[in-house]
Amino acid sequence: MDLNHLKDIAIKAALAAGKIIQAHLNEDVEVLTKDGGSSYSSQVVTKVDKACETAILSHLLPTCAEFDIALLSEETEDDGGRFEKDYFWCIDPMDGTLAFIKKYPGFSVSIALVAKDGTPCIGVVFDPSTDTLYYGIKGGGAFRNGQSWKINQSNNHVTYLTDRKLKDTPHVNEITQLLNKNAERLNLKTVKEIDGAGTVLNAMLILENGPACMLKYPKKEKGGGSIWDYAATTCIFHELGMPATDFNGESINFNKKNTFMNEVGIFYGNLVER
Repeated sequence: MDLNHLKDIAIKAALAAGKIIQAHLNEDVEVLTKDGGSSYSSQVVTKVDKACETAILSHLLPTCAEFDIALLSEETEDDGGRFEKDYFWCIDPMDGTLAFIKKYPGFSVSIALVAKDGTPCIGVVFDPSTDTLYYGIKGGGAFRNGQSWKINQSNNHVTYLTDRKLKDTPHVNEITQLLNKNAERLNLKTVKEIDGAGTVLNAMLILENGPACMLKYPKKEKGGGSIWDYAATTCIFHELGMPATDFNGESINFNKKNTFMNEVGIFYGNLVER
């Protein structure tokens, strides 16, 4: 499989979806609901999500036919083809729909190519608010706006990335203790939080605002993000040598039947010393 060739196509698809999002930034769009997880953010959808998916598929469907690739997208019913073929596209046409609805710059486009064994091989993320393109290729490095990406730790505090405010998060005491412990380990005195963005962009903000992390405890209720929320960013993190794991530090299987992450949780870290 020519990963570089498929990466270029995925980038074109992500940029096409990004243009659609940018064209609707100042509009009040109708908010619909769908069957999702336990959180409201996983249940909302708009015409922009659908239009982004259509644009992405116009680029990716020809590769499915040419290279026998399956497809998993948030806004399309899972046909199970990903369990049969060697690779599948894993798509979140617009992650952070709730942020988009609120006109908060926390949304992005996410496209991954995942192997049958659940390993992400390509990860492409586009932030329409800043025109920033991130991508990674398994064994080929990570890139930001076309340049090889080297992480620089610039903050004198630990940053916690979260879709909701820490005070409104389950396990707030445990998370606070973990954050303070890492701040102490890094000889830093304060912890700050950035909240409100979708999961995909939060992952990129971890890399942009180090030392930083985000995490979700395992839980019984459906939610905690889905395969398409983490596949692309995990590829990028791995190429940067950063942890993107389940809550217990184990590798995430991105080709499991249940697309939700509630049973295993997640941990993304950029907590190396400056």
